[in-house]
Amino acid sequence: MTNGSTEKLVVLIDAENAQPSIVNSLLAEIAKYGTANVKRIYGDWTIPDLRGWKEVLLQYSIQPIQQFRYTKGKNATDSAMIIDAMDLLYTSKFDGFCIVSSDSDFTKLASRIRESGLLVYGFGEKKTPEAFVSACDKFIYTEVLRSKEDDSETIARKPANELKQDTRLVNLLRNSVEASSDDSGWAHLAPVGSNIAKQSPEFDPRNYGYKRLGELINAIKLFEVDERPIGDGQSKAIYIRDKRKK
Repeated sequence: MTNGSTEKLVVLIDAENAQPSIVNSLLAEIAKYGTANVKRIYGDWTIPDLRGWKEVLLQYSIQPIQQFRYTKGKNATDSAMIIDAMDLLYTSKFDGFCIVSSDSDFTKLASRIRESGLLVYGFGEKKTPEAFVSACDKFIYTEVLRSKEDDSETIARKPANELKQDTRLVNLLRNSVEASSDDSGWAHLAPVGSNIAKQSPEFDPRNYGYKRLGELINAIKLFEVDERPIGDGQSKAIYIRDKRKK
């Protein structure tokens, strides 16, 4: 997965399935992966429910796309987003898509975009169906973004004993370290992170209250950590090894 501002990204937001309170943190997060060349948000702007979004669209240069509710109970917004996404995909001008929604209707879209060799970043609440989460290269839960906007919603750091009881997390970390390690069992942190992302698109140390993977690794206390100087010694590379390898 390539990070950097050179990636040209399309940002498509389902206004009825996302909260305007996250917009600042959302765009800051997207900037980690590339440049948002297209920013569109879809909804029926004639209804009062989207008032909060209307107030921030101009400030963040997000283009609103009007989609009337032709039939009660049918989500015409999803269809409009999917059609526009395919049109943009066929232009071959972009490197990836950011789909902001908790709706499973975008599962097939995410899969189709990835089949074309482009990256898909999903953003949605923890209630997002697993199928949509798994269809993305990376999925960021918006609860993490809300915690950045509102200190009262900050996700508390989970202590070591609680982290160790999370079998899925422990297995994910150990398997990724083993897959990235040399003959002595030591693994550079960066390849470990890449391996984790391939196995679990929704993994994010912030879900456990830690800003970086290295902090989570230190907190869980299942790994040795070795900081090795690089070049002139001004910077360091982090290596980790499963304590069971001693």
